[in-house]
This record gives sequence, C-alpha cells and structure tokens, in this order.
Amino acid sequence: MRKRLKYLLFVFVFFAQVSCNNWLELIPPGGLIREEFWKTKADVQAVLMSAYGELAAINRELFVFGEVRGDMLRGLYGQPLSERLIMENNIYPDNYLTNWQNFYKVINYCNEVIANAPKVQEIDNTFTDYQKQGLMAEAYFIRSLTYFYLVRLYKEVPLILEPTESDDADFYVPKASEEEVLNQIVSDLEANRAFAPSFSFPTVEENKGRASKAAYDALLADIALWQFDYDAVIKHVNKIEEAENYVLMPSGKWFELFYPGNSLEGIFEIQFDDKLQQRNDIAGLTNRYSNQYVPSQKALEMFSFKYASELVRGEDVTIKKYGEDEFVVWKYVGQAPDGQTMRTGIEANSCNFIVYRYADVLLMKAEALSQLGKYNEAFSIIKEIRERAGVAMINIANTPVAYEDAIMNERALEFAYEGKRWFDLLRLGRRNNYARKDKLIEVIVSNVPSTQKRILATKLTNPMGWYLPIYEKEIERNNKLVQNPYYNSVK
Repeated sequence: MRKRLKYLLFVFVFFAQVSCNNWLELIPPGGLIREEFWKTKADVQAVLMSAYGELAAINRELFVFGEVRGDMLRGLYGQPLSERLIMENNIYPDNYLTNWQNFYKVINYCNEVIANAPKVQEIDNTFTDYQKQGLMAEAYFIRSLTYFYLVRLYKEVPLILEPTESDDADFYVPKASEEEVLNQIVSDLEANRAFAPSFSFPTVEENKGRASKAAYDALLADIALWQFDYDAVIKHVNKIEEAENYVLMPSGKWFELFYPGNSLEGIFEIQFDDKLQQRNDIAGLTNRYSNQYVPSQKALEMFSFKYASELVRGEDVTIKKYGEDEFVVWKYVGQAPDGQTMRTGIEANSCNFIVYRYADVLLMKAEALSQLGKYNEAFSIIKEIRERAGVAMINIANTPVAYEDAIMNERALEFAYEGKRWFDLLRLGRRNNYARKDKLIEVIVSNVPSTQKRILATKLTNPMGWYLPIYEKEIERNNKLVQNPYYNSVK
C-alpha cells in the first residue's frame, strides 16, 4: 500500500505538467497507479511530452549557465543574488543554482520512456516498432543533451539510466567520470539516430521542436568538438549539409530566427507559447525594465556601436540602444529588427530557445577544419557567415590559434545570448592540455570585483574551479557523492 500511495502521488505531480507542448497535449486521467498506466502508446507519448516540458522549464538555467560567467553580459541591481555570485565566481555549494535536480527530472522522464515503451508494445497491438523506436529515439536524444549540459557544468555526474519508479531504486549513485558519461551518450546517439524522425511531423513546431536526425547530428558534432575529435565533427556536420534541409537565413531575414522562430535555419528549438502557459523566462531577464541583465561593455565594443559596422546582427537587432548608457538584449524582446517593435501580450514570453541552428554547426565544422590545418575550407565557412551578416571578411593568419580566436569572436557575435558563450570559452580553455587557460581565466575574472581579481586568478589555474560544485544538500542526501575538490578549499 505504501508503494501504491507513493506512486499515486508521483503520477499526480508527474502528469500535472504533461500539457507541455501544443503539438501533443496528452493528459491522462487522474488517480492512476502504475498497474493501470503504461498500457497504450498514448501513455508513452504523454511521458515523452513531459520530458520536453521539463527541458523547456529549465530554459532560465540554460541561459544563465551559458552566459553569466562569460563576457557578454553585465548584471544590474535586479539580478538575483544566486546568479550574481556565479557571475562573480563567488560560487559555494550552498548556492541553490548548483542543484542539478531539475536536469535529473528531465533524465528520469526519458528513462521512463526508454524502460517502458517496449513493455507497452507487448500490451498495445497498435503500437508498431516504427512508433516505439521513434519515441524512444526522441527520449535518447533529450537524455543525451541533458547529460551533455551536466558534463560541461559539473564534469563528473551520476550516470542514471534506469527510471526511479519504486522503493527499490538505488538513490545513492556515485559520480561517473566525464569520459564514461560522454561514451554512454555517444553510444546511445549512434545506436538510435536511424530511428529519429526527419520532417515527418505535420507542423513546423514539431519538426523544429522535436528530436530529428539533424538534431542528433548537431549534438554528436558538439560532443565531438568538446572531445576535440575534429574528424568526427566534420563527419556529423557533413550529414546535415548533405541532407539539404537547412539554409542560412539571408541577411534581410536574420531576425526571423527569433521572431517568429522555427526558421529554415533552425535545427532544434525548445518551443514556447504563452497562450498555452508555455513561457520562456529569458525575455523577463533582458527587457528594459527587468534591471537584471544588459549587454557588457565588451559586447558593445564587439558589435561596434560607435561605428555601426555590425548591421545585420548589431544595433537594433541583437542589442537595442535606448540612450547613451542604456542598452538591452533585443533578440528576446523584439518583434522586428528595428529597435522599436517589441513583443507584447502573449508574444512577450513566447520566444523559442534555440539549441542548434545551421550557422552553429557550420562554425563547429570551421573550428574542426582549422584545428586540422585545413585553413582554406575553414576560411570559406567564416566568409559565408560574415557575408550573411553584412560585414567584410577579415584576414586570418594560417595558424590554429589565429583561427580559434577568429571563430570564437564570430560565435560571440552570431550567438550572443543564446546560451553558448561560456561553453565556447570553456572549450578554448581546455584545448591542447589547457594551453590557453590564461585567456579563459582573464574572462572569468573580468566579472569579479577588483579586490578579488588577483587571488581568484591564481585559484582558477586549477581547472576544477571552472566547474560547479555539487549542491550541499545532494552531498548530505547521497553519501556516495564526492565534492568537486576545488570547493573543499574555497573559503
């Protein structure tokens, strides 16, 4: 009876959140217990939609963790203290933002689908192999993407591949190494890519918002770049190019990436629609009156506001200038690249969060090519991206470092505030046995009060300080977890 009551409570909370996307609003009746659930393919679809919904629910974390430790944002007085401490690198295990619980919610929903879809097929004779494999492929993608975020944030994390669905579950799981986690998700992605959908859904929202073969390839390329496996990066991006399903949006339509979204360039976008209570939190962080986040001085210099040289991506497009010292991030609050027409009403919180788009994977390929010494091919890609942005091509010396700097700069301009900057910088700091870690440390301490810069710069020569600590309550709850050693000595 205790197990039945526990599972009843689980299902009630679990499915209160099922109505996560307008393309599949599958809400099962209340009062279910496990013996009465997992009977039809609709049950599998409903849990999969919960996984997408939980992924959407962490959009603020994806933005904050991807941007605030970089150099493109400045915090104002409305910035939450927990986020300001992370931006200033005053990070301690009692900061609730270091709690990975919401990431593991996503993972557990995926584990439920993966474990139970085959069992449902034994009961529901209308549940075909094709349908089962497709839904499981989506779950594998979401789980892999979530683990990839966790590895880049914490380095070592518990690798949980079974759902937590009974009192017999092992709640005390130790951390797995970064290599073990990455090997697992790459293996899952490679084994299930063939079953992923590809433009098979009836709406553009589904085709852009659900895991596709191209989304698989983009994630595999991203993981390979993180592992510095440059040949694999090129192989995965080539698959996206060869499919000819994606194009760079022309300069006059670049802003359509963000409004209305789901453009021809988008590969995988987390979907939001405020009229269905599916709200993106980022507009609320970056609008004129939030007083939380504004473009940094570095960002203003990169976009050349003084000379207005960044026409397609610059003033009134990525960033809006209201006054001499007043700027806002326009990507999430604007409805047009004019610096005037704002999203209003239900549009205000309906901007998609773009995880992968075509320009992103092309620049991944350019980075891989340049690190292999194939400078002419890398140059052609950078030239294509810059021409689309309406800016002249730059001269780049034929060295890996020169190309690395040029590509990092291009990615900062193209993907500003899309949750990528910190991970790009972290990749730079890790490359070639930390050969350029001083450049990353310089960026981190740029956000730090002047009295702390020198001490912190010395501490951050230890790369473990680039990752987050395990939240203290997780350590208390799970005695098999070992704290990131960097934070054992932080005072």
